[in-house]
Amino acid sequence: MTRISYCDVFGIDLERNDEERIAAGDIVRAGSNLFPHFEVIAVHGGKAWLRDVQTAADHLVSLARCRKIASTALAIAA
Repeated sequence: MTRISYCDVFGIDLERNDEERIAAGDIVRAGSNLFPHFEVIAVHGGKAWLRDVQTAADHLVSLARCRKIASTALAIAA
């Protein structure tokens, strides 16, 4: 059984167009959504292991769906 996301079902494109280096320890978001925020635990190949900063739930996602959140944006949101 494979898990299908809403993005796959509804054909939502969350891929980013620019090359952005994402590494462990970065805070990211998925696609164009502003929330939730995720901490990058590890990156391997084209996949990222993310942890939701609010709920601590872990996720494995395509690295292309991750967008880095600038530290200034976090200060404004808080």
